[in-house]
Amino acid sequence: MTQPRKQGSTTAIHFGIRLYFLSFVMFFFMPQNGEAGPLKTGFLVVAADRGYLGNQEINAVMEQFRQTHPASLALIGENRQGIEGDYVEYVQRAVAELEKQGVDNIVAIPMFLSGADATLGPYQQKITALKGRAPIQWAPPMAESYLTAQILLDRVEALSADPAQEHLVVLGSGAVDEASEQRIKSDLEKLVQEVTDRHEFREVAIHVYYDRGAQDQDKKNEAIDEMIIRTAAKRGRTLLVPFAIGVKFDQRMSMEGWLGRKFGQFDIAMGKSIFSHPDVLTWLKQTANRYSDASKEQIGVLIMPHGSTQPYNDGLEKVIAPLRKRYRIEMAPGMGDPLILGQAVQKLEREGITRIIFVRMYALRDHMKARTDYILGISKQPPAALHGDLPPRIRSSAIFETFGGYEEDPLIANILRDRLMEISKRPQDETVILLAHGKMDDEENERWLDVINANIERIKQGLDRPFRAIKAMTLREDWSDKREQALAQIREEIEQGNRNGGRVLIISNRLYGSGPYQRLLEGAEFEMNGQGLVPHPNITRWLEKGIEQAIRTAGLASDPAVSVAGNAR
Repeated sequence: MTQPRKQGSTTAIHFGIRLYFLSFVMFFFMPQNGEAGPLKTGFLVVAADRGYLGNQEINAVMEQFRQTHPASLALIGENRQGIEGDYVEYVQRAVAELEKQGVDNIVAIPMFLSGADATLGPYQQKITALKGRAPIQWAPPMAESYLTAQILLDRVEALSADPAQEHLVVLGSGAVDEASEQRIKSDLEKLVQEVTDRHEFREVAIHVYYDRGAQDQDKKNEAIDEMIIRTAAKRGRTLLVPFAIGVKFDQRMSMEGWLGRKFGQFDIAMGKSIFSHPDVLTWLKQTANRYSDASKEQIGVLIMPHGSTQPYNDGLEKVIAPLRKRYRIEMAPGMGDPLILGQAVQKLEREGITRIIFVRMYALRDHMKARTDYILGISKQPPAALHGDLPPRIRSSAIFETFGGYEEDPLIANILRDRLMEISKRPQDETVILLAHGKMDDEENERWLDVINANIERIKQGLDRPFRAIKAMTLREDWSDKREQALAQIREEIEQGNRNGGRVLIISNRLYGSGPYQRLLEGAEFEMNGQGLVPHPNITRWLEKGIEQAIRTAGLASDPAVSVAGNAR
């Protein structure tokens, strides 16, 4: 009787050891704190069957796209041969190809200009309803991207010589009824806006061809042909841009070929369609990056300070250098210069960066925001102040997160207090002026003064002895009429502060140095701390805090390393 009990006891011990070992392995090799591992997203590119040459163009783009993202191609279209069945088999095959790569979810990217395209519509529900291991969601079509507008801009500028003497006709396709025609036309209007924001044409017209098999197709398309011919008969040059992804069985049996034969006898300059343009690949990659998780190695930081002489730039580097140990950082000094920004973005992209945290290292959060948002493609609308003189836009597949406005952070009050205490001797007799650059617009300038006054309240809370007065002022130095008025007010405050045994201290409330303050205030009696905000660890802390916040906002992978700047003061 004792032997069986002994064997059972031994078996239980072995089982316990195996269970302990399994728990040990699971503890160290499975995600902790209930966190799942990163999801793998695959991309199902859904494109119209364009025929032999057209599909070659699509496959050439797909070959490059697959080098950076798990992707497969699903061709869809009408069965022009009258054989039973449709293209669902091609879609199923493409989905299976992605699932073999172990993807957890699938994003379908429609390689169509508009979501109203006659070919795309019937397949969207079929594709979404496919029963597979990975769920399928849809990305927007091409018309939703500013990159597609850049393709149209290139096509137009390749034809145009003198916009004021030219009629521009942009031709789309894929309508089946008036509702889809209006949707496609609306999408084209948004893209054409990129062109008309930069060039004033004599006339701009947008037409949409009806799809083969649509009711009254011949009648509708013949009416469009007549309108184009009448436009060509007008005084001035006519440009025709077929902005669609048309069929291309061979060079003759293609959208461009048919249009060339149709309008060849008329004085019409014929442009190219969407394919093949390099920014189709850029759009494809950017769409995929938007739906992909980014690793720490794929996150870059682009910092844009005002920039100036070498001492200025060196001063900034002192507060940025500690962050280089933790983040991949590129600098782009200047006031939103597209060349400098573009060079920095390209450098980061070449290193495999897919997410860029763009830092506007300017005093207020709205400083340079409208301009740089437009240049980077974050905003589709150009700033009103730039209309007619628009900078080129950067064509990048990276996804941008952005922040700015160091002076609005409470950390800056501590720097200003430090600068003040470096030159203060008798606080009770001293009038302090925090002097900033200022803005031309009166309302914007008042907002800057409000920010400085908020910092003044923070400074007062940390003082052992109060000053006679602490005041916020701006020089508005770049606008002569505003500057003269500001100078008169500043001199008056200095004169009042010096009365009755008083003493005036001016603190340079700018990122680096004191600019023209000393020269413009020559003859006035004051002492100035002209160092500016850098170098100071709180600027490093502001940068680090903003970068980490941008990482969290974007749901990116954060580096758990200890803060490089230590605790905030």
